[in-house]
Amino acid sequence: MGLIYFIILLSSIVIVHEFGHLITAKIFNVYCYEFSIGMGPKLISKQFKETIYSIRLLPVGGFVAMAGEDSDDRGIDVPYERTIKGIDKWKQIIIMLAGVFMNFLLAWLIMSFIFLSNKYYVESPLPVVAGVVENSPADTAGFMKDDYIIKVVLNDGTIIKPDSFYDILPFSQSESKEMTYTVLRNEETIELKVTPYFDETENIYLIGIMIPNGEVITINIGNAFIYGASYLIDTTKTLFVSIVRIFSGKGLDQLSGPVGIYNVAQETVSLGFSSFLMLIALFSLNVGIFNLLPLPILDGGRALIVLGEWITNKQLNKKLETAIMAFGWILMISLMIFATWQDITRLFVR
Repeated sequence: MGLIYFIILLSSIVIVHEFGHLITAKIFNVYCYEFSIGMGPKLISKQFKETIYSIRLLPVGGFVAMAGEDSDDRGIDVPYERTIKGIDKWKQIIIMLAGVFMNFLLAWLIMSFIFLSNKYYVESPLPVVAGVVENSPADTAGFMKDDYIIKVVLNDGTIIKPDSFYDILPFSQSESKEMTYTVLRNEETIELKVTPYFDETENIYLIGIMIPNGEVITINIGNAFIYGASYLIDTTKTLFVSIVRIFSGKGLDQLSGPVGIYNVAQETVSLGFSSFLMLIALFSLNVGIFNLLPLPILDGGRALIVLGEWITNKQLNKKLETAIMAFGWILMISLMIFATWQDITRLFVR
């Protein structure tokens, strides 16, 4: 059963992302050879007008094959003005970023409808210490009630300037090494160094400070999408910092691949359908943010190349483009192998 939910998770994200590329390409009259969900050999395919819609064997990834993307013309004579290279640069950029937009849209809609279904939303509390657990690391470090946290520096140098407590928790609860908190106390700025302890019950790292209760807001159709957007923005900030950390060589121990995603999907399903929907929203947001990174094989990198060509009014040298793409693939495959190795290692080392 876990495999089914894993496939649903990945497929829903891929379908939404690739549909963004497809629909905008169609709007701008770009010839699309194929819209595929999955990779590898075809299982099912059906042609509708000029585009083949297919499902492939491996339920990871997908693509929209557009005329002009590569040298594979599939034996079809397509006019240049109907290729991706033959349309205006701004249209090319919209097509390339449409998948990311759809990922953000899916996440926003799911989050909003979950809050509407629950009929409430808990607003993230300000980063103010509500209390300190006696004899905890925070107590030893000198934290006090009403300390306002203005900065947290993780052991790897990552700096977090929180607007709320939820900006801190995703990082502090997985950090085992010493952190430096900067707090405002009676108009005085104080630095406190603290090393977390591992809570086996919660399976997270804690320092022993109490978090104030967030304001509980009644949700209705009038405000559901507003608070959905608010939660989307807060989560985007956290995910963006996490991804930047990974690509700067920090937080690599938190990286997960397909095996890790499968395990998370299986665990989340046991918590209920609403939790699984939220996982889809968060994963969709992850994919969207990741694709915005300026790597040449990702949507953000491809859009950046087109923007450069637009500004300079020159096409990127084909050999250079091929070399950049090859480097991007090597980087991505290496990252995937590393993440999968970590996933497998975690199965045997707890």
